[in-house]
Amino acid sequence: MQIPPYLKPGDTIAITCPSGYIPKETVGIAQQMLESWGYRVILGETVGESDNYFSAPDEVRRRDLQSFLDRNDVQAILMGRGGYGMSRIIDDLDFSRFIQQPKWLCGFSDITVLHSHVLSNYGIATLHGPMCSSFKPENEEKAFLNSFRSVITGTAVEYPVPECVYNIEGTARGVLVGGNLAMLAHLTGSASELNTRDKILFIEDIGEHLYNIDRLLYNMKRSGALSNIKALVCGGFTDTEDTTRPFGQNVYEIILNHVRYMNIPVCFDIPCGHIEENFSLSFGQVYELQVLKGENRFCLSQ
Repeated sequence: MQIPPYLKPGDTIAITCPSGYIPKETVGIAQQMLESWGYRVILGETVGESDNYFSAPDEVRRRDLQSFLDRNDVQAILMGRGGYGMSRIIDDLDFSRFIQQPKWLCGFSDITVLHSHVLSNYGIATLHGPMCSSFKPENEEKAFLNSFRSVITGTAVEYPVPECVYNIEGTARGVLVGGNLAMLAHLTGSASELNTRDKILFIEDIGEHLYNIDRLLYNMKRSGALSNIKALVCGGFTDTEDTTRPFGQNVYEIILNHVRYMNIPVCFDIPCGHIEENFSLSFGQVYELQVLKGENRFCLSQ
């Protein structure tokens, strides 16, 4: 895996919205914070007005992201928000200049499409973490936002690992990949399908029915994406819903049903994903996981 150059004061972060719409005011607050950290921030044409779900028409969103992928004076691209839309433009993006001069691609949720495409096709690390709505004054000193600064500047990161009765003990060391479960399953069979072999796999999701989480995992299992992983790390599974007749398992039990016999460590409730304090992960870099009673540890390997 190739790691983009770490950021230093004076470097440029571009903000674009390749998926859903986000108010310009929200982006402006994020811009102010990033500038206070010493970075130059430029905004794309997709930051602004929109009369529907998307930040702009497909071609405008593609053109905006493409321009920042190509620019030599941009060191990182922060996606304004997720939602839906990245799948509609991913096949029309040209990464030829990006792979000659990699830069940090930052975001999560629908941006999982971009992470998976870049990791599997070009072997370049990306950043799974907060987008513009998290960069507000009341969060500036919080650990999750500091993890963004740490990953993007090459500083060591340790993640909180809560005790959970559903954890499976063990240790693992390997390249971290993953993202939003619905997006990972959606990419099966496409040019953006994630290569999970011998990797530590991270998954998270929001707003899914319990039976659909089970279905998504069956998709991953049947495609082979769960067959040869070194460990499974689970972030937030928030706002899950049950059916009128109960599914019969909670989200922990559903996940364990697919991996409990694989003899790999499994860790739940890592604070990453669609949660208030979303820690940043560096997909494509080596992580170490230790799940032992009273001695849990998850960290970016140095």
